[in-house]
Amino acid sequence: MSSSRLSFQCQAVASGSRARAATFRTLHNEVKTPLFMPVGTQATVKAQTPETLLDSGSQILLANTYHLLLRPGPEVFKQFGGIHSFMGWEKSVLTDSGGFQIFSLPHSCAIDEGGAEFRSYVDGKKILLSPEVSIETQMAIGSDIMMVLDQCIPSTADEASARRALEITHRWALRSLQARGDSPQSLFAIVQGALYPHLRKQSAEGLTALPFDGFAIGGLAVGEEKHQREDMCEISAELLPPAVVVPFVRNILGVICIT
Repeated sequence: MSSSRLSFQCQAVASGSRARAATFRTLHNEVKTPLFMPVGTQATVKAQTPETLLDSGSQILLANTYHLLLRPGPEVFKQFGGIHSFMGWEKSVLTDSGGFQIFSLPHSCAIDEGGAEFRSYVDGKKILLSPEVSIETQMAIGSDIMMVLDQCIPSTADEASARRALEITHRWALRSLQARGDSPQSLFAIVQGALYPHLRKQSAEGLTALPFDGFAIGGLAVGEEKHQREDMCEISAELLPPAVVVPFVRNILGVICIT
C-alpha cells in the first residue's frame, strides 16, 4: 500500500492514546492534521469568502461530485481549468463521490452493479452515476483528493444488507482505481460495514490491500446512536494502517475531519 501521492508523515503521537499530529502534501499545499474541512457542497462555502476561509486557517474545502455533476457540470470546470480557478481558492479541495446523496434519494434512484440511476433535480434528465462517471467528473473538477463511489445504507441495517453494500462498495472501489489511471489526484477508499465490527474488519482488510492514498470511515451518522458512532469510528480507525492518512470521517455534524 503506497501513499506516495500525499507523502504522509506522522510528526507526533500522544502518550496514552492514538491521537497524533501529522502532515501530508496535496497538489496545492501542505496540510497539517488533525483538521476540519468547511463544507462547500456546490463549490462555495455559504456566507464565507475565500479570504475569510484562509484567515480562519482552512486548509481543505469539501465539495460534492453529485451536485457539481448536475450544475455547473464537468465541461464548465474544464473550461476554468478546475475548481480552484472556478471558486478562487488556492488551497486543497476534496470531492465526495456522491454516495451519500444516493442514500438520501432512496425513492428517486435505482442501484445495481453498474451504479446509481437517478433523475436530475435540475432538468429531470436520467443520469447513471457509475464509479467511472464519478471519477471522470472528479478529475474534471480537479480536486486534490477524490473519493470512490460507495453505497451508503442506514447504519442500523440488517447484516445481510450491510454485507451486500460492503461488497458492491469494494467492487466499485476497484473500478474507481482503474478509472483514476495515472492521474496525480489522490484517491481515498471508504470503509463500510454498518454497525458490525466483523464487516468493518472485512472491509478494511480488503481495501488496505489496494493502492489507495488514504481511507474514509463511511456509513455513519445515518441512523445510529452517538455512542454507536463513536464505537464504530474507534473500531474502524484501529483497523486502518497508521502510516497513511486515516481516518477521514464523513457526515459528522456537517463538517469533515481528517485525523
